[in-house]
Amino acid sequence: MKKRGRFILLVIDGLGVGAQEDAGDYGDENADTLGHVCRETQCVLPNFQRLGLGNITELSSVQPADNPLASWGMMREVSPGKDSTTGHWELAGIHLERPFPLYPEGFPDELIDSFCRGVGCDKVLCNLPYSGTQVINDYGEEHLDTGFPIVYTSADSVFQVACHVDVAPVETLYNWCKFAREEVFTGRHGVGRVIARPFEGRPGGFERISEKRHDYSITPPVPNLISLLNHHEIKVWSIGKVVDLFAEKGFAQYRRTRSNAEGISQLLSLLSSGVEGLIFVNLIDTDQLYGHRQDPEGYARSLQEIDRALPAIFERLGKEDLLIITSDHGNDPADDSTDHTREYVPLLASGRGASPSRNLGLRETFSDVAASALHFFRLDENLPGDSFLEIRENNR
Repeated sequence: MKKRGRFILLVIDGLGVGAQEDAGDYGDENADTLGHVCRETQCVLPNFQRLGLGNITELSSVQPADNPLASWGMMREVSPGKDSTTGHWELAGIHLERPFPLYPEGFPDELIDSFCRGVGCDKVLCNLPYSGTQVINDYGEEHLDTGFPIVYTSADSVFQVACHVDVAPVETLYNWCKFAREEVFTGRHGVGRVIARPFEGRPGGFERISEKRHDYSITPPVPNLISLLNHHEIKVWSIGKVVDLFAEKGFAQYRRTRSNAEGISQLLSLLSSGVEGLIFVNLIDTDQLYGHRQDPEGYARSLQEIDRALPAIFERLGKEDLLIITSDHGNDPADDSTDHTREYVPLLASGRGASPSRNLGLRETFSDVAASALHFFRLDENLPGDSFLEIRENNR
Protein backbone atom coordinates (compact mmCIF):
# COMPACT_ATOMS: atom_id res chain seq x y z
CA MET A 1 0.00 0.00 0.00
CA LYS A 2 1.26 3.46 -0.92
CA LYS A 3 2.12 5.57 2.12
CA ARG A 4 -0.29 8.42 2.78
CA GLY A 5 2.42 10.60 4.25
CA ARG A 6 2.10 13.04 7.10
CA PHE A 7 0.51 16.48 7.14
CA ILE A 8 2.21 18.41 9.95
CA LEU A 9 0.31 21.54 10.96
CA LEU A 10 2.54 23.62 13.25
CA VAL A 11 0.74 26.57 14.85
CA ILE A 12 2.94 29.20 16.49
CA ASP A 13 0.39 30.71 18.85
CA GLY A 14 -0.18 34.45 18.51
CA LEU A 15 2.13 35.05 15.53
CA GLY A 16 0.35 37.75 13.50
CA VAL A 17 1.92 39.47 10.48
CA GLY A 18 -0.09 42.68 10.32
CA ALA A 19 -3.55 44.08 10.98
CA GLN A 20 -6.43 42.79 8.86
CA GLU A 21 -8.74 45.25 7.13
CA ASP A 22 -11.30 44.80 9.90
CA ALA A 23 -8.79 45.11 12.74
CA GLY A 24 -10.17 48.54 13.66
CA ASP A 25 -13.42 46.86 14.67
CA TYR A 26 -11.42 45.06 17.34
CA GLY A 27 -9.26 48.03 18.37
CA ASP A 28 -6.23 46.52 16.63
CA GLU A 29 -5.71 48.77 13.60
CA ASN A 30 -1.99 49.23 14.38
CA ALA A 31 -1.22 45.63 15.33
CA ASP A 32 1.78 43.89 13.74
CA THR A 33 3.09 41.19 16.04
CA LEU A 34 6.04 39.88 14.02
CA GLY A 35 6.91 43.28 12.55
CA HIS A 36 7.01 44.94 15.95
CA VAL A 37 8.98 42.09 17.57
CA CYS A 38 11.61 42.37 14.82
CA ARG A 39 11.68 46.15 15.11
CA GLU A 40 12.02 46.12 18.90
CA THR A 41 14.57 43.31 19.18
CA GLN A 42 16.27 42.96 15.77
CA CYS A 43 16.02 39.20 16.26
CA VAL A 44 17.69 37.05 13.61
CA LEU A 45 15.83 33.95 12.38
CA PRO A 46 18.11 32.34 9.78
CA ASN A 47 16.12 29.16 9.18
CA PHE A 48 12.81 30.98 8.93
CA GLN A 49 14.50 33.43 6.57
CA ARG A 50 15.61 30.62 4.27
CA LEU A 51 12.06 29.26 4.22
CA GLY A 52 10.70 32.64 3.13
CA LEU A 53 9.35 34.32 6.28
CA GLY A 54 10.86 37.63 5.19
CA ASN A 55 9.09 37.33 1.83
CA ILE A 56 5.66 37.41 3.49
CA THR A 57 5.97 40.91 4.91
CA GLU A 58 8.67 43.52 5.36
CA LEU A 59 10.67 42.80 8.51
CA SER A 60 13.59 44.81 9.85
CA SER A 61 15.69 41.82 10.92
CA VAL A 62 14.52 38.99 8.63
CA GLN A 63 15.34 39.61 4.99
CA PRO A 64 13.53 38.21 1.93
CA ALA A 65 15.15 35.07 0.50
CA ASP A 66 16.12 35.09 -3.19
CA ASN A 67 14.96 31.50 -3.54
CA PRO A 68 12.80 30.57 -0.54
CA LEU A 69 12.87 26.89 0.36
CA ALA A 70 9.10 26.90 1.03
CA SER A 71 5.93 28.17 -0.55
CA TRP A 72 4.96 31.33 1.30
CA GLY A 73 2.00 33.65 1.83
CA MET A 74 -0.43 34.86 4.48
CA MET A 75 -4.02 34.07 5.48
CA ARG A 76 -7.05 36.12 6.44
CA GLU A 77 -9.41 35.10 9.25
CA VAL A 78 -13.07 35.32 8.23
CA SER A 79 -14.74 34.06 11.40
CA PRO A 80 -15.56 36.84 13.89
CA GLY A 81 -13.16 36.89 16.83
CA LYS A 82 -9.48 36.72 17.58
CA ASP A 83 -9.10 33.86 20.02
CA SER A 84 -7.44 30.45 19.92
CA THR A 85 -10.63 28.43 19.53
CA THR A 86 -11.88 30.52 16.60
CA GLY A 87 -8.48 30.44 14.89
CA HIS A 88 -7.83 26.72 15.28
CA TRP A 89 -11.39 25.87 14.29
CA GLU A 90 -11.07 27.92 11.11
CA LEU A 91 -7.80 26.14 10.31
CA ALA A 92 -9.85 22.93 10.57
CA GLY A 93 -12.55 24.18 8.19
CA ILE A 94 -15.06 25.63 10.65
CA HIS A 95 -16.46 29.10 9.92
CA LEU A 96 -18.36 30.78 12.72
CA GLU A 97 -21.37 32.89 11.76
CA ARG A 98 -21.53 34.57 15.15
CA PRO A 99 -18.72 35.28 17.57
CA PHE A 100 -18.51 33.50 20.89
CA PRO A 101 -20.06 35.64 23.67
CA LEU A 102 -17.87 38.19 25.42
CA TYR A 103 -18.27 39.68 28.90
CA PRO A 104 -16.38 43.00 29.03
CA GLU A 105 -18.13 43.97 32.29
CA GLY A 106 -17.93 40.55 33.91
CA PHE A 107 -20.45 37.72 33.99
CA PRO A 108 -24.11 38.42 34.84
CA ASP A 109 -25.42 37.50 38.27
CA GLU A 110 -27.50 34.56 37.01
CA LEU A 111 -24.42 32.81 35.64
CA ILE A 112 -22.35 33.43 38.75
CA ASP A 113 -25.22 32.28 40.98
CA SER A 114 -25.58 29.06 38.95
CA PHE A 115 -21.86 28.40 39.21
CA CYS A 116 -21.79 29.06 42.96
CA ARG A 117 -24.77 26.76 43.62
CA GLY A 118 -23.18 24.01 41.59
CA VAL A 119 -19.77 24.10 43.28
CA GLY A 120 -21.00 24.95 46.77
CA CYS A 121 -19.53 28.41 47.37
CA ASP A 122 -21.22 31.60 48.60
CA LYS A 123 -19.59 34.01 46.15
CA VAL A 124 -16.67 34.53 43.75
CA LEU A 125 -13.90 37.12 43.69
CA CYS A 126 -13.11 39.58 40.88
CA ASN A 127 -15.56 38.73 38.06
CA LEU A 128 -13.96 41.21 35.65
CA PRO A 129 -11.69 41.12 32.60
CA TYR A 130 -8.22 40.75 34.08
CA SER A 131 -4.64 39.73 33.41
CA GLY A 132 -4.13 36.16 34.58
CA THR A 133 -0.93 36.94 36.45
CA GLN A 134 -2.23 40.17 37.99
CA VAL A 135 -5.52 38.69 39.16
CA ILE A 136 -3.83 36.22 41.51
CA ASN A 137 -1.59 38.98 42.87
CA ASP A 138 -4.58 41.25 43.52
CA TYR A 139 -7.05 38.65 44.82
CA GLY A 140 -4.87 35.73 45.93
CA GLU A 141 -4.60 36.70 49.59
CA GLU A 142 -8.35 37.27 49.93
CA HIS A 143 -8.89 33.94 48.17
CA LEU A 144 -6.69 32.19 50.77
CA ASP A 145 -8.60 33.90 53.60
CA THR A 146 -12.12 33.20 52.31
CA GLY A 147 -11.85 30.16 50.04
CA PHE A 148 -13.90 31.94 47.38
CA PRO A 149 -12.75 31.07 43.83
CA ILE A 150 -11.30 33.83 41.64
CA VAL A 151 -13.34 34.20 38.45
CA TYR A 152 -12.28 36.41 35.56
CA THR A 153 -12.44 36.78 31.79
CA SER A 154 -10.50 38.60 29.06
CA ALA A 155 -11.07 40.05 25.60
CA ASP A 156 -11.57 36.42 24.54
CA SER A 157 -14.66 34.30 25.13
CA VAL A 158 -13.41 32.60 28.29
CA PHE A 159 -14.62 31.84 31.81
CA GLN A 160 -11.49 31.38 33.91
CA VAL A 161 -11.34 30.06 37.45
CA ALA A 162 -8.17 30.49 39.50
CA CYS A 163 -7.71 28.62 42.79
CA HIS A 164 -4.75 28.08 45.08
CA VAL A 165 -3.96 24.38 45.41
CA ASP A 166 -4.23 24.67 49.21
CA VAL A 167 -7.81 25.94 48.86
CA ALA A 168 -9.04 23.71 46.05
CA PRO A 169 -6.94 20.72 44.92
CA VAL A 170 -6.39 20.60 41.19
CA GLU A 171 -8.91 17.81 40.64
CA THR A 172 -11.54 19.79 42.55
CA LEU A 173 -10.86 22.82 40.36
CA TYR A 174 -11.18 20.62 37.27
CA ASN A 175 -14.55 19.33 38.48
CA TRP A 176 -15.77 22.88 39.09
CA CYS A 177 -14.74 23.92 35.58
CA LYS A 178 -16.28 20.82 34.06
CA PHE A 179 -19.54 21.70 35.80
CA ALA A 180 -19.33 25.27 34.47
CA ARG A 181 -18.74 23.95 30.96
CA GLU A 182 -21.58 21.43 30.97
CA GLU A 183 -24.22 23.15 33.10
CA VAL A 184 -23.67 26.92 33.10
CA PHE A 185 -21.97 28.13 29.93
CA THR A 186 -24.27 26.66 27.32
CA GLY A 187 -26.67 28.00 24.70
CA ARG A 188 -26.32 31.73 24.17
CA HIS A 189 -23.75 31.79 26.97
CA GLY A 190 -21.64 29.10 25.32
CA VAL A 191 -18.20 30.65 25.79
CA GLY A 192 -15.36 29.31 23.68
CA ARG A 193 -13.48 27.94 26.67
CA VAL A 194 -13.78 27.37 30.39
CA ILE A 195 -10.24 27.39 31.81
CA ALA A 196 -8.95 25.98 35.10
CA ARG A 197 -6.02 28.07 36.42
CA PRO A 198 -4.42 26.49 39.51
CA PHE A 199 -1.74 28.48 41.33
CA GLU A 200 0.57 28.15 44.32
CA GLY A 201 2.85 30.21 46.57
CA ARG A 202 2.29 32.83 49.23
CA PRO A 203 1.19 36.50 49.08
CA GLY A 204 3.71 38.51 47.10
CA GLY A 205 4.94 35.39 45.32
CA PHE A 206 1.96 33.61 43.78
CA GLU A 207 2.75 31.57 40.64
CA ARG A 208 0.40 29.94 38.15
CA ILE A 209 0.99 26.22 37.60
CA SER A 210 0.92 26.40 33.81
CA GLU A 211 1.38 22.69 33.20
CA LYS A 212 -1.79 21.96 35.18
CA ARG A 213 -3.96 24.48 33.35
CA HIS A 214 -6.89 22.74 31.70
CA ASP A 215 -9.14 24.10 28.96
CA TYR A 216 -12.70 22.88 28.48
CA SER A 217 -13.72 23.86 24.96
CA ILE A 218 -17.19 24.02 23.53
CA THR A 219 -17.78 21.01 21.26
CA PRO A 220 -16.85 21.87 17.66
CA PRO A 221 -19.47 21.51 14.91
CA VAL A 222 -19.12 18.77 12.31
CA PRO A 223 -18.06 18.12 9.67
CA ASN A 224 -14.58 19.50 10.20
CA LEU A 225 -11.12 18.38 9.15
CA ILE A 226 -10.65 16.13 12.18
CA SER A 227 -14.05 14.45 11.90
CA LEU A 228 -13.56 13.83 8.17
CA LEU A 229 -10.13 12.31 8.68
CA ASN A 230 -11.58 10.09 11.38
CA HIS A 231 -14.31 8.99 8.97
CA HIS A 232 -11.64 7.89 6.49
CA GLU A 233 -9.62 6.16 9.23
CA ILE A 234 -6.76 8.66 9.00
CA LYS A 235 -5.33 9.28 12.43
CA VAL A 236 -4.98 12.70 14.02
CA TRP A 237 -2.31 13.42 16.62
CA SER A 238 -2.34 16.41 18.97
CA ILE A 239 0.66 18.13 20.58
CA GLY A 240 0.05 20.99 23.00
CA LYS A 241 -3.37 22.51 23.68
CA VAL A 242 -4.95 21.46 20.35
CA VAL A 243 -6.82 18.57 21.97
CA ASP A 244 -8.44 20.96 24.46
CA LEU A 245 -9.61 23.36 21.74
CA PHE A 246 -11.49 20.50 20.06
CA ALA A 247 -13.05 19.16 23.27
CA GLU A 248 -10.79 16.06 23.15
CA LYS A 249 -12.74 14.64 20.20
CA GLY A 250 -11.19 12.77 17.30
CA PHE A 251 -7.56 12.26 18.35
CA ALA A 252 -5.66 8.99 18.16
CA GLN A 253 -3.31 10.34 20.80
CA TYR A 254 -2.67 13.64 22.50
CA ARG A 255 0.40 14.97 24.25
CA ARG A 256 -0.16 18.04 26.41
CA THR A 257 2.97 20.10 26.94
CA ARG A 258 4.37 22.56 29.47
CA SER A 259 6.59 24.57 27.14
CA ASN A 260 7.64 25.03 23.53
CA ALA A 261 10.76 22.98 24.24
CA GLU A 262 8.58 20.06 25.32
CA GLY A 263 6.27 20.55 22.33
CA ILE A 264 9.20 20.48 19.91
CA SER A 265 10.60 17.40 21.64
CA GLN A 266 7.24 15.62 21.37
CA LEU A 267 6.99 16.54 17.67
CA LEU A 268 10.47 15.16 16.97
CA SER A 269 9.61 11.99 18.86
CA LEU A 270 6.35 11.52 16.94
CA LEU A 271 8.04 12.15 13.58
CA SER A 272 10.76 9.62 14.43
CA SER A 273 8.14 7.01 15.37
CA GLY A 274 6.90 6.78 11.78
CA VAL A 275 3.21 7.50 12.50
CA GLU A 276 1.08 8.72 9.60
CA GLY A 277 -1.85 11.11 9.40
CA LEU A 278 -2.34 14.68 10.61
CA ILE A 279 0.03 15.92 13.32
CA PHE A 280 -1.56 19.06 14.77
CA VAL A 281 0.87 21.05 16.95
CA ASN A 282 0.46 24.19 19.03
CA LEU A 283 3.50 26.01 20.43
CA ILE A 284 2.08 28.38 23.02
CA ASP A 285 4.96 30.25 24.67
CA THR A 286 4.92 33.14 22.18
CA ASP A 287 1.33 33.85 23.20
CA GLN A 288 1.02 32.79 26.82
CA LEU A 289 4.39 33.83 28.20
CA TYR A 290 5.33 36.80 26.05
CA GLY A 291 2.46 38.23 23.98
CA HIS A 292 0.05 38.58 26.88
CA ARG A 293 2.83 39.85 29.13
CA GLN A 294 4.02 42.56 26.71
CA ASP A 295 7.52 41.11 26.39
CA PRO A 296 9.01 41.56 22.88
CA GLU A 297 12.41 40.29 23.97
CA GLY A 298 10.95 37.08 25.36
CA TYR A 299 8.81 36.71 22.25
CA ALA A 300 11.92 37.01 20.09
CA ARG A 301 13.78 34.39 22.15
CA SER A 302 10.84 32.04 21.75
CA LEU A 303 10.88 32.47 17.96
CA GLN A 304 14.62 31.85 17.93
CA GLU A 305 14.08 28.63 19.91
CA ILE A 306 11.68 27.42 17.22
CA ASP A 307 14.04 28.60 14.49
CA ARG A 308 16.88 26.50 15.95
CA ALA A 309 14.62 23.44 15.96
CA LEU A 310 13.65 23.66 12.28
CA PRO A 311 16.66 21.72 10.89
CA ALA A 312 15.92 18.79 13.24
CA ILE A 313 12.26 18.82 12.18
CA PHE A 314 13.16 18.82 8.49
CA GLU A 315 15.64 15.98 8.99
CA ARG A 316 12.73 13.78 10.11
CA LEU A 317 10.43 14.57 7.19
CA GLY A 318 10.03 12.03 4.40
CA LYS A 319 9.38 12.71 0.73
CA GLU A 320 5.63 12.07 1.23
CA ASP A 321 5.35 14.54 4.13
CA LEU A 322 4.22 18.16 4.20
CA LEU A 323 4.97 20.77 6.89
CA ILE A 324 2.70 23.80 7.28
CA ILE A 325 3.79 26.60 9.63
CA THR A 326 1.16 29.19 10.52
CA SER A 327 -0.70 30.76 13.47
CA ASP A 328 -4.17 31.25 14.94
CA HIS A 329 -4.28 35.05 15.61
CA GLY A 330 -1.94 37.85 16.64
CA ASN A 331 -0.73 38.87 20.09
CA ASP A 332 1.36 42.00 19.68
CA PRO A 333 3.69 42.38 22.68
CA ALA A 334 4.61 45.92 21.63
CA ASP A 335 1.10 47.43 21.61
CA ASP A 336 -0.75 48.93 24.58
CA SER A 337 -2.91 45.91 25.35
CA THR A 338 -2.40 42.44 26.80
CA ASP A 339 -5.10 40.99 24.52
CA HIS A 340 -4.96 39.03 21.27
CA THR A 341 -4.92 41.05 18.06
CA ARG A 342 -6.90 40.68 14.81
CA GLU A 343 -4.14 40.01 12.26
CA TYR A 344 -3.25 38.08 9.16
CA VAL A 345 -1.18 34.99 9.93
CA PRO A 346 1.89 33.65 8.09
CA LEU A 347 1.79 30.63 5.82
CA LEU A 348 4.89 28.56 5.05
CA ALA A 349 4.51 25.18 3.30
CA SER A 350 7.30 22.74 2.53
CA GLY A 351 7.08 19.17 1.26
CA ARG A 352 4.83 17.15 -1.03
CA GLY A 353 2.63 19.45 -3.10
CA ALA A 354 4.38 22.68 -2.03
CA SER A 355 6.91 24.00 -4.53
CA PRO A 356 9.87 26.01 -3.22
CA SER A 357 9.79 29.76 -3.94
CA ARG A 358 6.08 29.77 -4.80
CA ASN A 359 4.14 32.84 -3.70
CA LEU A 360 0.79 31.65 -2.32
CA GLY A 361 -0.43 35.23 -1.96
CA LEU A 362 -3.12 36.32 0.46
CA ARG A 363 -5.43 33.39 1.19
CA GLU A 364 -9.05 34.30 1.80
CA THR A 365 -9.51 32.09 4.86
CA PHE A 366 -7.52 30.03 7.35
CA SER A 367 -9.63 27.13 6.07
CA ASP A 368 -7.42 26.88 2.99
CA VAL A 369 -5.30 24.73 5.33
CA ALA A 370 -8.19 22.27 5.85
CA ALA A 371 -8.91 22.16 2.10
CA SER A 372 -5.22 21.52 1.44
CA ALA A 373 -5.15 18.71 4.00
CA LEU A 374 -8.09 16.98 2.29
CA HIS A 375 -6.28 17.41 -1.03
CA PHE A 376 -3.06 16.05 0.49
CA PHE A 377 -4.82 12.90 1.70
CA ARG A 378 -6.68 12.61 -1.64
CA LEU A 379 -10.11 12.74 -0.06
CA ASP A 380 -13.20 13.67 -2.02
CA GLU A 381 -14.70 15.81 0.75
CA ASN A 382 -15.65 19.47 0.90
CA LEU A 383 -14.90 22.10 3.53
CA PRO A 384 -14.66 25.89 3.18
CA GLY A 385 -11.47 27.10 1.54
CA ASP A 386 -9.28 26.29 -1.45
CA SER A 387 -6.26 24.02 -1.59
CA PHE A 388 -2.92 25.70 -2.22
CA LEU A 389 -1.15 22.40 -3.00
CA GLU A 390 0.03 21.17 -6.39
CA ILE A 391 -0.83 17.49 -6.08
CA ARG A 392 -2.00 16.51 -9.53
CA GLU A 393 -4.28 13.73 -10.67
CA ASN A 394 -1.55 11.79 -12.47
CA ASN A 395 0.33 11.43 -9.18
CA ARG A 396 -2.52 9.60 -7.50
